[in-house]
Amino acid sequence: MMKWLVKGIQNGGGDFVLAGECELKGETRVITEVPEGITTSVTASLDLPTVEDEHIFMNGYQTWTYCPEYTKNDRIRGVHGLPKAAVDKFSLDRYGDYHFVKYPYKKGILHGFSYCWFRDKYRYRLIASLDETPGYTQFTYDASQGKLYLKRDCSGIACAGDFHAFDLVCLEGTEDEVFDEWFRLLGVKPIRNVPLRGYSSWYNRYENIDSEAIANDLAGCRKILSVNDLFQIDDGWEPAVGDWLKADTEKFPGGMKREVERIHEAGFQAGIWVAPFVAEEESETFRKHPDWFVRVNGQPWKLGCNWSGFYGLDIDHPEVRKYLEKVFRRIFDEWGFDLVKLDFLYGAAAFGTRKESRAARMIRAMKWLREMCGDHAIIGCGVPVMPAFGLVDYCRISCDVTLDWNDKLYMQIVHRERPSTKQAVGNIISRRQLNGRAYLSDPDVFFLREENCRLTEEEKTELAKLDALLGGAWLTSDDPGSYTPEMRRNYWLIRRYTEAQNVQYDPVRRRVNYELDGYPAHLDLKALLK
Repeated sequence: MMKWLVKGIQNGGGDFVLAGECELKGETRVITEVPEGITTSVTASLDLPTVEDEHIFMNGYQTWTYCPEYTKNDRIRGVHGLPKAAVDKFSLDRYGDYHFVKYPYKKGILHGFSYCWFRDKYRYRLIASLDETPGYTQFTYDASQGKLYLKRDCSGIACAGDFHAFDLVCLEGTEDEVFDEWFRLLGVKPIRNVPLRGYSSWYNRYENIDSEAIANDLAGCRKILSVNDLFQIDDGWEPAVGDWLKADTEKFPGGMKREVERIHEAGFQAGIWVAPFVAEEESETFRKHPDWFVRVNGQPWKLGCNWSGFYGLDIDHPEVRKYLEKVFRRIFDEWGFDLVKLDFLYGAAAFGTRKESRAARMIRAMKWLREMCGDHAIIGCGVPVMPAFGLVDYCRISCDVTLDWNDKLYMQIVHRERPSTKQAVGNIISRRQLNGRAYLSDPDVFFLREENCRLTEEEKTELAKLDALLGGAWLTSDDPGSYTPEMRRNYWLIRRYTEAQNVQYDPVRRRVNYELDGYPAHLDLKALLK
């Protein structure tokens, strides 16, 4: 039985406490009548014993958050233990849930958001949210007690009348059975069912792009990409993050419309990177419009240390809305881009308000983006996971990959959202069920090149195959013009994996089973998961 408790403060003073219990089985909604006031806490708990070798998954807060399958003896490390001066200076606690979730830092205590599962070999127990609008559903499992604790992230929200304390589903069965039923109940389907293949400029040149570099890689892509594949210009085209109405004129003197024309002349879809809800400190937007930003204790809320440090825009500020609507009209109607990669989206909703939860604000922001983009495809990135369901065409499910296996040693001690190929592989596997249900998954890029990449040949090949089998977007940042004839053949051999049928990950044998040309085969991942 699940025991639940709702606490709050009535308008005019006086606390209220409501409690009850119910069986958590199938579709379960806890709806209770509350007086006018504000909520202070909404919690629940239930006994949930697990067998000794049972595996546990707790979905991380946002798409970059590392969240592999855990055992009962694992723990989740946050930013505790890092020097506070470093955390404050680089805003390391702003990339994930650290500023509003207390980490216990104890073995066997695991937490996540929106959905979790418990796997005994091939049998799954899925517990998932059916509606995050009232507030994110936070799950915490205490293995020593055999208890699952639930919390609705809605403290300080105004309430009156019928209140949805929890909207849940609890399912047991095979992987496909439980996830198919969850998404049936959600009523969510992917917007597109066509895999995306192509190129992104980021993971080779990074911000060091200009018209000449883009023309060089475009010429190389002509040798291996197919008609209607994606050619995406990533970060580095804009004068500063937050200034989206024109290109950096020194880098792109002909403007972005000319770049799109060249991409279209090559037969490809044109994509562009934008971080719509944030602006860096050195941007014109930040300097000229300080009132556009979310403020906490009178100061703009810093979201991280990328670029010159960046801050979150207030999506309810009328001028912010006008500005972003103008940005998207320019991108699509004037410049002619076909697709946008929208990044650092968590910046839209670091906080809720008295009228709406943090989750409701994020969902509203995603619906607004969908409205502004219309039928143009969106790759979502850096976004809380469930608010993006059914609202983006493709969505990142992992952190950024790195040019080596696990990034530099000093980077391995920072937050769970840090770049890492090793951690990206973990998330590609653990969030595999979202592909083709919530959207088509973007597992980030793969590499086949030899220059500017320190992954081994085996790691590069296995990563490319894994991306093709478990993802819905298969992109590289290589300059294909540098490929040898053997590398081009390898590219085309691996590309065929994107056409595989009946793809299924075997968590016990740690391999991906699939069919290609009607023949069964498998990709063994033991070496990659070393």
